[in-house]
Amino acid sequence: MTAETDASAPTGPEKGTESHDPAVPAAYAAFMRTGWAEVERDVPAHPIQPWAAARRERLATAFPGERLVLPAGSFKQRSNDTDYRFRPDTAHTYFSGNHTTDAVLVLTDGEPVLYARPRSGRDSDEFFRDRQYGALWAGERPSLAELEASLGLPVRHRDELDAELRRGGKTRVLRGVDATVDATTAAEGDAAADGELARVASELRLVKDAWEVEELQEACDITTLGFEDAVREWPQVLEHGERWLEGTFFRRARAMGNDLGYDSIVGAGSHATTLHWIDNTGPVVPGQLILLDMGVEGRNLYTADVTRTLPVDGRFTPLQRDLYQLVLDAQQAGIDTVRPGVAFTAVHQAAMTVLAHGLGDLGLLPCSPEEALDPDSRVYARWTLHGTSHMLGMDVHDCAQASVDVYPRGDLAEGMCLTVEPGLYFQADDLLVPEELRGIGIRIEDDVLVTADGCRNLSAALPRTVSDVEEWMGRLVP
Repeated sequence: MTAETDASAPTGPEKGTESHDPAVPAAYAAFMRTGWAEVERDVPAHPIQPWAAARRERLATAFPGERLVLPAGSFKQRSNDTDYRFRPDTAHTYFSGNHTTDAVLVLTDGEPVLYARPRSGRDSDEFFRDRQYGALWAGERPSLAELEASLGLPVRHRDELDAELRRGGKTRVLRGVDATVDATTAAEGDAAADGELARVASELRLVKDAWEVEELQEACDITTLGFEDAVREWPQVLEHGERWLEGTFFRRARAMGNDLGYDSIVGAGSHATTLHWIDNTGPVVPGQLILLDMGVEGRNLYTADVTRTLPVDGRFTPLQRDLYQLVLDAQQAGIDTVRPGVAFTAVHQAAMTVLAHGLGDLGLLPCSPEEALDPDSRVYARWTLHGTSHMLGMDVHDCAQASVDVYPRGDLAEGMCLTVEPGLYFQADDLLVPEELRGIGIRIEDDVLVTADGCRNLSAALPRTVSDVEEWMGRLVP
């Protein structure tokens, strides 16, 4: 990061600059605006074009004669003058394919226009002074023509958006994404109408098209490579702990994908009993288990979400093996339930039935497994805590704004993608379990696609059974 100072700097920073930036005299600014080549690149059509067009048509059909506004969002501050790496709003990208900041997709009676902020011209100081948008600071943005060629829809300058939004007509806005858009349309805002847009946009993503399935499969395949990378560096994992494993997986995610789909969960020992342990600061100790919940987000923003629980020594102890097998049996029961027409919640119920009976066999339940499974009891959940499944796609917890009657209370359909991830968690301070169980956490998670006659495990390349996990670690650990 540059941090120059200059005694002649102005008393207050201009837009896009900071107080510690050097002063820009008129002569310097004039000189910087001269001598640059005009470059317009030939941009190939993005393969998402026909898929995004079909999605927009379905969305517009749900709201005939209306204006629909779906912003991409802008930068989010990390601290002071530094931002997080930008990731566009899911709905915006799903319907447009665009990944640039500050863009807004507008559908007016079904006709799309993308309002975008193009790369900075050389006729102002922005290209060499603005930290967020300047080409010399943040890299060149595509031109309007380049975006149009890539995405296959009309693109106009973001500066024209305000007039479009004030033109009148019934308008629905995906709110909470772009503060400027929210403010501009506040007077015409209708919370119920806007909520309906968010709901429909979410529900349209429940069934994945063929292009999305390929993207999800690729994310799972890269995730498999990331797990393999981590096991191949087991000596360093033992030396440096959870942090090393987190970093190793992140390297693969950035090398072959866009980013992580979510903060990696690397829980060794009792950290595995914290469902979303993302501190990843602990040691990795021989004799214990380590829970790895990690997923790569591909370059088109589709993410995997996979969990494996591994024996640090490469082989399970008899107790660890028995507990692991119980969770695996529960997961398999859930996977076997997945098929079109089955209730989404049936997957969870199938897995929980196995776990509850297993906990009963361990003598932990205060009642029979059947009583524990009663919705008015659920005492077995002390040791499993969470649901078995969630939808998966561009968001790791996808389609979250769908109507609850559609998801999670609806039925599965061909083309849906969901996780199956039961777990057992015995807290270190739980006096209701034998001491040898305390501090053990096990979760096994795969990403499954609902097919015409059942399901396909997109993450099946990673071993799941006791023997396969032990063989895999024995082969990869140096």
